[in-house]
Amino acid sequence: MLYKGIPAAPGIGIGTAFVINDTEFCTVKRNIAKEDIPSETERFKKALNEIRSELEKTKKKAEKLLGKKHVKLFDAYLFVIDDPMLKDDVLSKIVSDRVNAEYALHEVLNKNLKAFDKIKDEYFKERGRDILDVARRVLKYLSGAHKKKIISVPENSIVFAANLTPTDAIAIKEDGIIGFAINMGGKTSHSTIMARALEIPAVVGMNDITQHVHDGDITIIDGIEGVVIANPDKDTLENYKRRRNMFLAEREELILIRDLPSVTKDGKKVVVSANIEIPEEVKSVIAYGGEGIGLFRTEYLYLNRKGFPSEEEQYESYRSVAEKMFPNPIVIRTMDLGGDRFLSYFHLNEEKNPFLGLRAIRFCLKHPDIFKIQLRAILRASSLGNIKMMFPMISGVGELRDVKKILEETKQELKQKGVPYDEHMEVGIMIEIPSAALTVDVLAKESDFLSIGTNDLIQYTLAVDRVNEYVAQLYEPLHLSILRLLKNIIDAGKSAGKWVSMCGEMAGEPSYTEILLGLGLEHFSVAPSSLLRVKNEVRKANYSDAAKTTDEILNEADRDLLVKKVKQKRIY
Repeated sequence: MLYKGIPAAPGIGIGTAFVINDTEFCTVKRNIAKEDIPSETERFKKALNEIRSELEKTKKKAEKLLGKKHVKLFDAYLFVIDDPMLKDDVLSKIVSDRVNAEYALHEVLNKNLKAFDKIKDEYFKERGRDILDVARRVLKYLSGAHKKKIISVPENSIVFAANLTPTDAIAIKEDGIIGFAINMGGKTSHSTIMARALEIPAVVGMNDITQHVHDGDITIIDGIEGVVIANPDKDTLENYKRRRNMFLAEREELILIRDLPSVTKDGKKVVVSANIEIPEEVKSVIAYGGEGIGLFRTEYLYLNRKGFPSEEEQYESYRSVAEKMFPNPIVIRTMDLGGDRFLSYFHLNEEKNPFLGLRAIRFCLKHPDIFKIQLRAILRASSLGNIKMMFPMISGVGELRDVKKILEETKQELKQKGVPYDEHMEVGIMIEIPSAALTVDVLAKESDFLSIGTNDLIQYTLAVDRVNEYVAQLYEPLHLSILRLLKNIIDAGKSAGKWVSMCGEMAGEPSYTEILLGLGLEHFSVAPSSLLRVKNEVRKANYSDAAKTTDEILNEADRDLLVKKVKQKRIY
């Protein structure tokens, strides 16, 4: 039987199923006497301390196994432990309502999680899952419950669970599990990030896979297509064994091109750089031959903490990346906060549609005092490396001019204080809104470069919520309207004498590389794990032929035929 989910980490695994059925707790309300309140509050505090200690131990183990870059996932859990919701609110309820700790935690948790349910974005949901995961750990400690442990998994197993925490993922690394599939999760979930770090196939967002797969079932996990097959027939099993071998062979071959130039067969130089979220990822960028950082997302500095990062903290982060990548360039995108990226320490009014609300550059324009702190940090770091700055979610030239005005004010303030910065630093914008794509000829004249954010551009253009399971199939990067928009953006940038990059997920899909080259794209920015695969496609392509192929596709009105043509280019 075949089950479909969201591909989280590429690869193909074949093994026996190990199912973790983490049943829900039935929390019973128990009234306590007034004289028992102190002991009940102490029992809850002890539970928090024990879970914190357990997480800190696992965090140290993670650093040894995976390096520092993935430790921040555990910081998110530790932050939840100290959140007032899990501590002060629960303690207050124990005292005021005279109830047991389990029930108080359950009630507070349900009340607060409703706020997360109102926003449908996957990133925001993940923050709610962090709280839920930690709360369940505390409840288990309080109740003395024990779930099936990952440490008992036999070799050559594929784990199936409702969800996996970073702690579980470390056990997977140690025990040689060959893949996992979970009911929950999305492209931004901790489980997805960890799967990529561990380099094992994974599929997430499978809804109820744990109800369909049973212990001991022969299973196939395809992290490329996002598929799980339980008890396959002989032909399917043999087919997937061949595909697995092809995938592993390709990965070995790709290492050989790491230090070779990104040049097409007919001599066209193409830049393949990386997208990163945290400074520690620079190591992977260098290991896979990245030619720079095409997108440094800075939101990580603001999330899972108790307050805004200081100017000095931001400066040190940007400086460290710039120095490690020098002389290659790094493009720092200013904060894309608001809406789908929730700040627990800064109140934002509830919005019915946060994706169209006060986010990214709109948030910065409304809060210039917060924005200027980041601008100062980036400008200061620019004197120590090859740094470029980029503004997200620009909708029109008026908005761009307002942002540049704040930037100029910040530059003058630094100059008056004698603080050095690169006065010739390039400043560009992301083209990720249809209004920007349709007026790109005007915007290009006032920008040093353009970077296409396909994730939002596709979503906004096609009016499709890409994390909505009912319409997700309509999220199509190869839609004729999208290809024509991309062509218009690239042509307009070149006409204005500006370089154009693409940093969305579309750039990192190797089956799209030739089409994007044919559209005229010469700068790709992709996840570190995709660097070599995209470079390989570039080196196999002929730039002139790609242009001819793309011209054919731009005139192909049949969507199914268009998609079929592109997918035929995949090698497995």
